[in-house]
Amino acid sequence: MTRFTAFMIALLLCTAQVQAAELVASVDRARLNSGETVELTLESNDVTQFGKPDLTPLEPLFEVRGTRQVNQLNTLNGDNRATTRWIVTLLPLQNGSVEIPSLKLGDLQSQPITVQVVESEAQNNPNKQAPVFIDASLDQTSVYVQAQAILTLRIYHSVSLYDDSSLPPLQIPDARIEQLGESRTYEKDINGVRHGVIEMRYAIYPQHSGELIIPGQIFNAALVDAQPAKDTPSQSPKSGKLMRVSSGELLLTVKAKPITYPADLPWLPARSLTLSESWNPEPEHVQVGDSLTRSLTVKAEGLASSQLPPLPGTEVNGLRRYPDQPLLGNQNSERGLVGSREDREALVPSRSGSIELPSVEVVWWNTFEDHLEHSSLPARTLQVAANPSLMVDTPPGTSPSNASADSEVLWRWKLSSLILACTTLLGFGLWWRARWQPAILRAAQTGPSPRTVLDELKRACQANDPHATRQALDAWARQQPETLADMAARFVPLSDALDGLNGALYSETGQHWQGEELWRAIRTIPITERVQDPVGDSGLPPLYPK
Repeated sequence: MTRFTAFMIALLLCTAQVQAAELVASVDRARLNSGETVELTLESNDVTQFGKPDLTPLEPLFEVRGTRQVNQLNTLNGDNRATTRWIVTLLPLQNGSVEIPSLKLGDLQSQPITVQVVESEAQNNPNKQAPVFIDASLDQTSVYVQAQAILTLRIYHSVSLYDDSSLPPLQIPDARIEQLGESRTYEKDINGVRHGVIEMRYAIYPQHSGELIIPGQIFNAALVDAQPAKDTPSQSPKSGKLMRVSSGELLLTVKAKPITYPADLPWLPARSLTLSESWNPEPEHVQVGDSLTRSLTVKAEGLASSQLPPLPGTEVNGLRRYPDQPLLGNQNSERGLVGSREDREALVPSRSGSIELPSVEVVWWNTFEDHLEHSSLPARTLQVAANPSLMVDTPPGTSPSNASADSEVLWRWKLSSLILACTTLLGFGLWWRARWQPAILRAAQTGPSPRTVLDELKRACQANDPHATRQALDAWARQQPETLADMAARFVPLSDALDGLNGALYSETGQHWQGEELWRAIRTIPITERVQDPVGDSGLPPLYPK
């Protein structure tokens, strides 16, 4: 039985390994010019496979220029994972949409991939026969002000270069520049000569309308000497022919903002723009005092995140709003930069019932179709239920039900005050009788005195601890003749201090709350609105007054 169990465990492990094994295919770019090479990467995590993938299906559409194998051993959470990669350099033999077929490695099979091969003008340019030259091109010759234009620099070399070759950073007056990723290297055949290519892409945002001249870019290179002199020592520094090549100037026409665009709105020229929202948690079952996080996200293709304006905040009666810092991000794509901005805010309902959230709208200019567009989120309604645990903190007069609840609380306080007055008179009579009796030990106090509660509140405020302060504040409020909401309604500094405390409790960025403002407001409440401690720290008058 033990051997059978061990055999089944081994069989399950082998089955899981086979199921986890796969052959994944990927390319370094999906769009290229005719005559350029593309790198196909095949990756497998099956350590039982040997040999290399069958590249025969590639022959009708591609020329295989080279293949290399890379073995890696990665450690993740104490587990060793071995992967094998085959990097294949391919030259497409035709233009248009070309599919890299599925390839096999033993029982594993990769997925097909489609690449776009575009006709290249440099293929038939007789002037580009130098061993090193630069080609600069723009994706469009005319753009709107502050809109994106993509500059592509390609350095071609038919000879080997040393690694110390350099290209100065791109600088254009009156324009903001963003480099789109790292440089890429590949090969290209020009008039039958194989060239290495170094490609760099930049997003250019003109800041003024008119004509923008993109200056020529200078590339300094040191050519590797294919046949070094025989008398040159082997340990001498590298030597080679120095070359300095430059590209031609480019002219970019910058159009002014259209007159049909609203003058009082931020100028947003983008190829596409999307607007979305998310909630955490979802506002389906929300009560008064619950904290909701609303996130509004805008993504614009052709704009950087720094160009996106803040989205309108949720300024609605019945919701306390605590905004957070925006999250900005940029992503590179084949068509340039995609900027995103996420505005988050904590929303705390302060009353029950229906709360209407207005629609959110962003106006922008579609540079692809050249017209004005509006992206919007529809209005929505929040159904807020009453929260019995927060009735003390609910502002009075917001609804008839709240008014009746406040009157009931006031009646209870009046009854409690009457009972307290009677018991006080009774206690004074007993004390007057007891002062002529022998001294006895005073019974221990069963509850905290007002002075003790006030000291606890003071310590919590000075410690800048919002949660401890909230508990001490509730205990202090229960000893007052009025509700905390009534005192805050008549005393503005206390209301402001309570807003700051609630912000520290509900907002995600309220970790540095200072309690000095709340303690100052408590100490400065008018004397008629605060329970006094006429007997000092002890809570009772002395047994034998002098």
